[in-house]
Amino acid sequence: MSATAPIKPIAAEAACYSTAAAILSWDQETRMPPEAARWRANQLATLSGKAHELQTSADWRDAIESALASASSPREQANAREMKRRFERASKIPTELVKREAALTSRAKGVWAAAREASDFPRFAPVLEELIGLAREKAECWGYPDEPYDALLETYERGATTALIGGLFDQVRPQLREIATAATRRSAEQQPTIPEGPYPVAAQQAFNREVAEALGFRFSAGRIDSSAHPFCTTLGPSDIRLTTRYDEADFTSSLFGVMHEVGHGLYEQGLADDDFGTPAGESVSLGIHESQSRLWENHIGRSRAFWEKWYPRAQAHFPCLASLPLDAFMRHVLRSEFSFIRVEADEATYDLHILLRFDLERQLVNGSLAVADLPDAWNEAFGALSGLCPPDDRRGCLQDIHWSMGGLGYFPTYTLGNLHAAQLFAASQAVPEIADSVKSADYAPLLDWLQKHVHCHGATIEPAEIIRLATGREPSAEAHLQHLRDRYLT
Repeated sequence: MSATAPIKPIAAEAACYSTAAAILSWDQETRMPPEAARWRANQLATLSGKAHELQTSADWRDAIESALASASSPREQANAREMKRRFERASKIPTELVKREAALTSRAKGVWAAAREASDFPRFAPVLEELIGLAREKAECWGYPDEPYDALLETYERGATTALIGGLFDQVRPQLREIATAATRRSAEQQPTIPEGPYPVAAQQAFNREVAEALGFRFSAGRIDSSAHPFCTTLGPSDIRLTTRYDEADFTSSLFGVMHEVGHGLYEQGLADDDFGTPAGESVSLGIHESQSRLWENHIGRSRAFWEKWYPRAQAHFPCLASLPLDAFMRHVLRSEFSFIRVEADEATYDLHILLRFDLERQLVNGSLAVADLPDAWNEAFGALSGLCPPDDRRGCLQDIHWSMGGLGYFPTYTLGNLHAAQLFAASQAVPEIADSVKSADYAPLLDWLQKHVHCHGATIEPAEIIRLATGREPSAEAHLQHLRDRYLT
């Protein structure tokens, strides 16, 4: 009998509560009528509370101790150790706080959506005050080595600290700004563009599905829907939901959104269904998760080899592309310009968006920046990075959903994901048969390599250890910076 056998019934019950809440959250983002928001908050609070009670119960603690005592294989031991770490962390948070957070974030998402639509930050500001206050409460419950942000960061990136991330970002900031400035200047000289279209949504949906299937996403275990903000969520084993949004003036916006979310989906579909609800069947961190999405979106999706195969299919779906040569289309795909919206930013400028958010939310949490001053602080910082000033809050501090979800500490994982993606992709391309298959737009060998070197571990080892084992090197920014220089400056 497996050492985790006593745990699995409790883990399965807790996972049922958590995934039922995830289904309601998915529905809230895709289909729920606005007037249902108040009751939805009650539903989510109840389910989150039930899951937390189970995951901090004496039965759960005893099952973990039994697993620790009887685990024989290294994987079983690592699984049990990570379960104990999570139990101890969860036990520091009262169930009342968990329920209050679920209700608040459910309400906050609706307030944020309305404020963003109206470009009205003062409408969202009082709720953001509540969210930051709740985040500080959680940080005090957990404890932290240096500052409250450490505790929040640990939620999303195991083993990371604010000092470590801040030092890394300070190290790469000058190089990222240099690359972004040179890339945008070069792109402006080329003036890349594509025909105005329109690119009908139905045609985009058909093309996106073709590409997603070719990358390996199993539609028998997932689907794609529409939402205001693209995301991927797991509603259970073999139930992975992706969303995107559409722009009839540029089909690549939804395509790259889908490829990004497919990367997340492939990771979730690559985890062990039998271990669902335990660390062995779950992703290890958002930094590793983001490495998968950025690898497929950027290293594959924006490569010439990809488009040599897929551009004829794009032309078939969108006849207005028929007279545009591939070389001209590639200039559009690899265009670089400073833009206000993070999710629409190109590779060369993207990380600057993350550095800005890391600085600001760290200040919000430690109290050195007041919520009321956020729009001005955002605009000033964005101007220093890009030379642009957002014309309104919708394209400034209200553009992202994360804070309304309680996701303080989330943003740094996007840049960590970029660094890991480049390092993993470089390691995979050192295998001749994988490099050859990528050149011919056959992605099965690459996906198999990622499943064997990243997905298979679940959350049984640290994120940094996954990178070390897969690449033979410590995690670093070197491969990412070199990738940007090779793609945008040569």
